[in-house]
Amino acid sequence: DEHKYAKSLAETYNIKFHTIDAPSYDSNFEANARAFRYDFFKALIDRHSYDNLLTAHQLNDQLEWLLMRLSRGAGVVELLGLESISKRMTNNDREFMLIRPLLDRSRDEILEYLREHNHRYFIDESNADQKYERNRFRAKYSEPLMRDFSAGIKRSFGYLHRDKVTLLDGIELLFNYSELRVYHLKNDSLKTRATDIALKELGYLLSSAQRREIDDSDSIVIGGKWAIVYQDSKLYISPFLNIPMEKRYKELCRVSSLPIKIRAYCFSQGIKPMDVMGI
Repeated sequence: DEHKYAKSLAETYNIKFHTIDAPSYDSNFEANARAFRYDFFKALIDRHSYDNLLTAHQLNDQLEWLLMRLSRGAGVVELLGLESISKRMTNNDREFMLIRPLLDRSRDEILEYLREHNHRYFIDESNADQKYERNRFRAKYSEPLMRDFSAGIKRSFGYLHRDKVTLLDGIELLFNYSELRVYHLKNDSLKTRATDIALKELGYLLSSAQRREIDDSDSIVIGGKWAIVYQDSKLYISPFLNIPMEKRYKELCRVSSLPIKIRAYCFSQGIKPMDVMGI
């Protein structure tokens, strides 16, 4: 029914309609489903040269995210994981904007609008299944809070997002190519925040344990995939590769002091070490 109705809306308003069949997952359903969904979106963006992706996240989703992160241990930047507008990259290095236009509207406000204007809508039946952690937080904590304190919660998120901008002052992007990021940091306390921002943009979410590892080390590989190096007030982030490099390239890396853990990725992309180091 949802599929048919969405297709009929697309035909009525002459909008392209894209669909895909998702596989079933035996474990880590939410994480796998999210990755599948965004890979599908990114493929469409590459194929059709789209510039923006709009999603229907709303105020309740912000609160659920905050409460889940709060329970695991997180700072302000991590607690505010959902932004109204953020820059992302596809797997083929096409830049696009992820836009959440309903982020400051509560679910009750949206439902009231739909009913008032007689718009048909659907509620996913899995939202009531409390085997999923997010649904348990929704039923036990976020829904009661939103029901009684929605106006104050909305104001608080407005204040928090403004404070977040101030907290991130001191993070300057120096170099950006494909999946390589180089930042200048005002101080080393910004290391984990900058890493979280970069990896989120690249489609990877850090766990609390991984954030603690980054806090405690200036050179680390996270998840067997991401190299993170803090050196001379600069933060380097790239995929971690273990491949042979040409002797001449190794020498250029040594002369330029390019961090060891990101050298192989730079070599694989044909990136000059001097460019990365700003020499």
